[in-house]
Amino acid sequence: AGIGAAIAQALVHHGMVVVGLARRQEKIQELADKLTKSKEPGKLYAVQADMRNEEAILAAFQWVEKELGGADVLVNNAGLARFKSIQDGSTEDWRNMWEVNVLAVTICTREYLKSMDKRKNQKGHIFMINSVAGHVTEFPLANMYIATKHAVTAISQCLRRELAEKSSSIKVTSISPGLTRSEATTQFVAQLLAQVGSQAVLEGADVAQAIVDVLSTSAVTQVCEMIITPIPNKMAF
Repeated sequence: AGIGAAIAQALVHHGMVVVGLARRQEKIQELADKLTKSKEPGKLYAVQADMRNEEAILAAFQWVEKELGGADVLVNNAGLARFKSIQDGSTEDWRNMWEVNVLAVTICTREYLKSMDKRKNQKGHIFMINSVAGHVTEFPLANMYIATKHAVTAISQCLRRELAEKSSSIKVTSISPGLTRSEATTQFVAQLLAQVGSQAVLEGADVAQAIVDVLSTSAVTQVCEMIITPIPNKMAF
């Protein structure tokens, strides 16, 4: 929902074959049906996968390879956000955020790279849908979310270095949006707006456009990090 749906819609609009993984498959299927009816040039497939379940992720990647021959572009968009002070925080919430925001991202990346190697394809692109929270710590009550997004920043940098050492042409782009309206951040956005008053908010379509723009760069151009914020912006991030 939100950012993921906008990304899928934008890529299908530009003629790509997209596979959307989600715990609630019916939501993606609704979008897929809508895009088919509107005769978009690409196609969206809906695959059920709980991103906290490694077996489900592996099964999804196996399906993609069997049915579609593998993926050339990976968009790691799965994200979970919970906001409480460390003192009042829930261990279950913390664990879920690490499983979705960090482990699932890394598992998906690993399986994608294995598939690329198997197909001897070294011209792919990995997108990490990160956050400005992966670079700063000024968000109230977002302690563990901030930690997971800093981890995504570190993983992106390490992965880029590993690929460079292999002389791979697979690109790694971390996209870090500022305040964005999405299902995962509804509560957080409301809290921040209550504090700062009127404030512009990014929409999922803004993040999707960033991916489209990066994909349009030349084969020798790698956009490593893209930080995008709304305007006007009353916050220092």
